[in-house]
Amino acid sequence: MKVKQTAGRDSLGEFAPKFAQLNDNVLFGEVWSSDALPLKTRSMLTVTTLVSKGLIDSSFLYHLQTAKANGVTKTEMAELLTHIAFYAGWPNAWAAFCMAKEVYKDDDGKTGGMFGIGEPNTAYAKYFIGKSYLKPLTDPKKTVFMANVTFEPKCRNNWHIHKAEQGGGQILLCVDGRGWYQEWGKDAQSLKAGDVVTIPAGVKHWHGAAADSWFSHIAVECAGVNTSNEWLEPVSDEQYNSLEK
Repeated sequence: MKVKQTAGRDSLGEFAPKFAQLNDNVLFGEVWSSDALPLKTRSMLTVTTLVSKGLIDSSFLYHLQTAKANGVTKTEMAELLTHIAFYAGWPNAWAAFCMAKEVYKDDDGKTGGMFGIGEPNTAYAKYFIGKSYLKPLTDPKKTVFMANVTFEPKCRNNWHIHKAEQGGGQILLCVDGRGWYQEWGKDAQSLKAGDVVTIPAGVKHWHGAAADSWFSHIAVECAGVNTSNEWLEPVSDEQYNSLEK
C-alpha cells in the first residue's frame, strides 16, 4: 500500500528541501510503503521506538493516530504500552498513555477492530437483543462466507443451532473487546481478542458482548451439505445478568 506524506515539504520544504524529500519520498514513500511488513505492524514498531526514546511529542501523536487508522485497537494499544513500560520506563509509558487516551477516547471497542464496524445488522435484528453490526469480508458465492460482527455492550444473539447434513458449523475469531459464548447445558465462556471458538453443527449456543464492552468477532461459516440456521429463544436478562456477576 502506497503511503502518501507531505509533512516534510509542508514544514521544511524551503528550509531543508533534501530532508523534506527523504522524509516524504523515502521514509514514507518507500520504507512505510513496502509490502514486507503490514502497516499495522509498522505502526506498532514505531510507537514502541518513540516511547522507548521518550519522544512523546507531536510526532508521537501523529503516529498514535496513524496506528489507530492502521487497525491497532484500543485494547491492543493498552497492552502494547503496558508491555513497553517494563522495558522503556514507567514515566515514558505514563506519558504515552495520557496521549493514547485522547486518541482512543471515542473508541470503546465500537470501531469493529481492524476490519471496521460495517452496517447495522438489520436483516437479523429480530434474533438479537441490542444493536449489532455486520461487515461481510468475503463473497459467499465465491468462497466460505466470513463476516465481522460487532455487538454493542449487553447485545447478544438468541440461542441458535447451525444445522447441516454433513460438515457445517461455525468458527468465531475474536478481534476486539470482550464478550461471552455459551453452549446449552454448559458454563459460559468469557471471550477476548485472540480467542477462537469452534462450534460444531447441531450445538445449541449463543454469543454476544460483555455488559461494559463492545465486542467484535469474525464469524466463519463452515462449508457443509444443506446448511441452515435454526433461531430459538432469546437469552433472558436473568440468564445474561447472572454471568456478569
